[in-house]
Amino acid sequence: MIKKFAHTVFSNLKNALGWKTNRKIIVFSVDDYGNVRLNSTEARKNMDEVGMKIYSRFDALDTLETKQDLEQLYEVLESVKDKNGNPAIFTPFTLPCNINFEKMEAEDFQEFHFEPLPETYKKLAIQQPEAYQNAWETWQKGIEKGILKPQFHGREHLNLKIFNEKLKTRDTQLLVALKNKSYTSISDDSYPTMSCFAAFDFWDVKENDGLKPLLIDGLNWFEKIFGYQSTYFTPPVFNIHHSLFQTLKDKGIRFIDLALMRSEHQGFGKYKKAFNYTGKKANNGLTIMVRNVVFEPTEDRGIDWVQFTMKQIDTAFRWNKPAIISSHRVNFCGHIDPKNREKGLETLKKLLQEIVVKWPNVEFMSADTLGELVLNKK
Repeated sequence: MIKKFAHTVFSNLKNALGWKTNRKIIVFSVDDYGNVRLNSTEARKNMDEVGMKIYSRFDALDTLETKQDLEQLYEVLESVKDKNGNPAIFTPFTLPCNINFEKMEAEDFQEFHFEPLPETYKKLAIQQPEAYQNAWETWQKGIEKGILKPQFHGREHLNLKIFNEKLKTRDTQLLVALKNKSYTSISDDSYPTMSCFAAFDFWDVKENDGLKPLLIDGLNWFEKIFGYQSTYFTPPVFNIHHSLFQTLKDKGIRFIDLALMRSEHQGFGKYKKAFNYTGKKANNGLTIMVRNVVFEPTEDRGIDWVQFTMKQIDTAFRWNKPAIISSHRVNFCGHIDPKNREKGLETLKKLLQEIVVKWPNVEFMSADTLGELVLNKK
């Protein structure tokens, strides 16, 4: 009873402040697209055999999106229409680059090398044609159809400081993962303020000066690959220091996705707390956007994800707020286990069907389109 009350209070709290509208707007902000985490079933088996732990469903199931993943996702998104006749749309927060596993192995894993996303797909189309042949072309079709509108999520989904330190010490977990063309099941217990998957985590705040070129390069690659400049940014694991905000703004970012209750690392294990809301301005003028709905249909929490998400949307609309739905690619991945994708997409389809029935005047839009509405106060 107490837990349910606390959830109700929190659900209302996160919608109390910020930009409001009478329009029924739905945004799907979905993280981790473009990222190679687990290469294949064989890679997972190889890592299991040497004792590599599965810390989460990401370690077990999260793979670069396959042709089948995308095609079946498109079918679900196009199965509903909003009041303007538009299908549902995903904003995939995307990494434009990945580890160049082949080049690193050829050099006996002496230093980090990366490659652009189309090159990753080109290699995988040869190595695993059933899953990846024409997958990059399928990606582009989704953009052309208006059911995908990728935005920036960092250059790679890894922390280069941790990566390089583990390379230097010949860390067994890292080397086993890399030999299996994966970056998963890696412990970061030795780094109290950092995650091996969080690109912009640090120990000393001065390290952020070295992260600026990484941001710039990542945004340049994003524009080169997708043909337009990203205006909306979600940092991996939501972690980034405000000293990097000006670099983002200088490169065309207008909107930054941050946690409602944010603990920003100030260096050496000290944190500063902040409360955020959609429409709040950062010190340098970036517009902060906050996700107020959660949808993780393959996460086993013993709840009905359709009803749980519908209640959150209802609360957002009751407060005249857009519903910015937070999710992850792993929910829609079937390369390792097709049943995972089936469960995620079936739940997504039910959710979309209930949304358009309950709110026939709903509008589906990408995160950046919503950001422009907020910025222009429309």
